[in-house]
Amino acid sequence: MRASKLSMLLTLAAVAACGGRQAADEPVPEPTPAPAPAPESTPGPVATSDSGSDSERMAREHAELIRAVTADLSTPIHFDYDQATVRGDDRAVLDRKAAILKANPNARIRVSGHADERGSDEYNLALGNRRAGAGKRYLQNKGIEAARMEAISYGEERPMSQATDEAAYAQNRRDEFELTAGGETLVAPQ
Repeated sequence: MRASKLSMLLTLAAVAACGGRQAADEPVPEPTPAPAPAPESTPGPVATSDSGSDSERMAREHAELIRAVTADLSTPIHFDYDQATVRGDDRAVLDRKAAILKANPNARIRVSGHADERGSDEYNLALGNRRAGAGKRYLQNKGIEAARMEAISYGEERPMSQATDEAAYAQNRRDEFELTAGGETLVAPQ
């Protein structure tokens, strides 16, 4: 009670200091009580605007994964002069391809055999065919179904190098691998 009288006196003094008059018969309003403190709440998950950047980041990572897997699938293998036998140093390349194809059952590839320019057109087409068959057979022996692979020969018609030295010939004696189906859903092998 004392506090309310004191606040009334202070209010009257403030009004008098401002030069205002208050009617004697009007009661001075009591000050409004302070609002009750709001109950403390535990902070919940804060929504972030990073969900867009997260999905963009994931899309970029997926695109990079597809590029890397496609690059592994398209790595060529090479052959010795007048040979259609898979070289020892190319077995690891073919083993990676087999792992990728096993992890991606919808993926299909084309194996194209190539030869250098030495030899007749007919001979080089036949040699390219044997080389494509060797690459395909290797993958079949690793468990890849033959129906998922197509083998063709280009003989000497699509050289990697136009030069006419041994280094160029070595580049041209090769199998190339092209993804023909299933590229949009590629996953990396485990």
